[in-house]
Amino acid sequence: MKILMVTAEAVPFAKTGGLADAVSALSIELEKLGHDVRIVMPRYYKIPRSNLKILDGPMCVHCGSEEIWTAVYTSVLTGSKNIPVYFIDHEQSFGRDGIYGTHQDPDFSDNPRRFSILCHSAFQLSRKLGWYPDIIHAHDWSAALAPVLLKFNERYHSEFENTASIFTIHNLGYQGIYGKNNYPLLGLDWCHFYSAGFEDYDNINFLKAGLVSSDMLTTVSPTYAKEIQCSEYGFRMDGILRNRAGDLEGILNGVDTMVWNPSKDKKIPVKYSASSIEKKKENKAALQEQMGLEVNPDIPLFGIITRLADQKGVSELFAPSYGCAYRMCTEMRLQLVVLGSGEQWCENELNALQTKLPNFKAYIGYNDALSHLIEAGSDFFLMPSRYEPCGLNQMYSLLYGTLPIVRNTGGLADTVINYNETTGKGTGFVFNDLTPNSIFDTVGWSVYAWYNKPEHIKAMKIRGMKQKFGWNVSAEKYEDVYKRALSKIRF
Repeated sequence: MKILMVTAEAVPFAKTGGLADAVSALSIELEKLGHDVRIVMPRYYKIPRSNLKILDGPMCVHCGSEEIWTAVYTSVLTGSKNIPVYFIDHEQSFGRDGIYGTHQDPDFSDNPRRFSILCHSAFQLSRKLGWYPDIIHAHDWSAALAPVLLKFNERYHSEFENTASIFTIHNLGYQGIYGKNNYPLLGLDWCHFYSAGFEDYDNINFLKAGLVSSDMLTTVSPTYAKEIQCSEYGFRMDGILRNRAGDLEGILNGVDTMVWNPSKDKKIPVKYSASSIEKKKENKAALQEQMGLEVNPDIPLFGIITRLADQKGVSELFAPSYGCAYRMCTEMRLQLVVLGSGEQWCENELNALQTKLPNFKAYIGYNDALSHLIEAGSDFFLMPSRYEPCGLNQMYSLLYGTLPIVRNTGGLADTVINYNETTGKGTGFVFNDLTPNSIFDTVGWSVYAWYNKPEHIKAMKIRGMKQKFGWNVSAEKYEDVYKRALSKIRF
């Protein structure tokens, strides 16, 4: 099949979260299965033209009544044999810091126009190349207009009449809601404002339109596919998702085991495997030393790598006079390391906690090398998410022999088996209610097991390292979804 990925992010070019990893890794696995996969995305300011090759001639894109001329640059996706990545170059729209916004301006006001240009460009690019996809696979709200354009505009042209659309929900909480005055920028007749699914309390909702108009829907774990059909996790879209339940598949994201593999990882001091797990202690010592903690193999070390946002349970961990992190560090014999950035109050609180607690250290920002060291050097990894569509760090942790402590939601529920203290079975520690006390008690449970059931801890670490989270299984499931979509193109 000829598959065109439409996305705002893809590693190594641009990334804000797991979406970027998933697009690139899935594309590579689909290529291994023999498919012709290509990616189209914006060329942001931080993607230098000097590393890219320009395609001959500018490209004209019509967004409503506006005629926009763009350049197209290309490169080959890192890790692939020959997956082209096409970069839509429009300086006014994409020549700035930030993908969706910046720290100071989290949501650019012209995002409807920016991502309308991206989605219209997907079709114009196909014409420019003379290459017409069987599948247009759009990722998250920023690419949701592509399936809508396919259904209501492009399918009436012969070159796209047999093209099917897939829309993947990476995080239902981000929907792309903007004022209705932006609708003319989308290049659709007003009669489709309702029929395509845009209308949302007199605003436009990009994600909702993608849910209504795509031939098939996927999300990034089986449990999350069920959760988003309920009001608690559905972000007002649960009715649409229940109505389209027959077209919705939950496919667990995989892990790039070329990057996240302790036996091959060049970013950690000492490589190790399940058969040489004792070498993990050397990485723990390196992490303790780098973060300024007491170098002691006997103290359990807890790691957190997270976006400092409400979804990730940071209030229950760190909110002043509410969160449980201070109690954990003062009432239990443990160490805690945090890597992350996000909400200003939380960054400030992490810095304040560091001054009060000798066993608590934080790094504010993003540091790829440190993220690998935290996975390799920690004994436990804490992910108390309010909701988690898939989650990758719990899978990284398992592969690195680091026991996850997670809330029973989404992809966390699909990947972590709760510890049984009688038999020693399990691969981590799971709790249900997101409260400071639940987190505190579950961490306390893991600390108890560390000091009193060391044979269970070691067995669980080895068991986790033997788990299989490669993208090959996920890619085969996407193949099936593509075939289903082609068999039921929705006019």
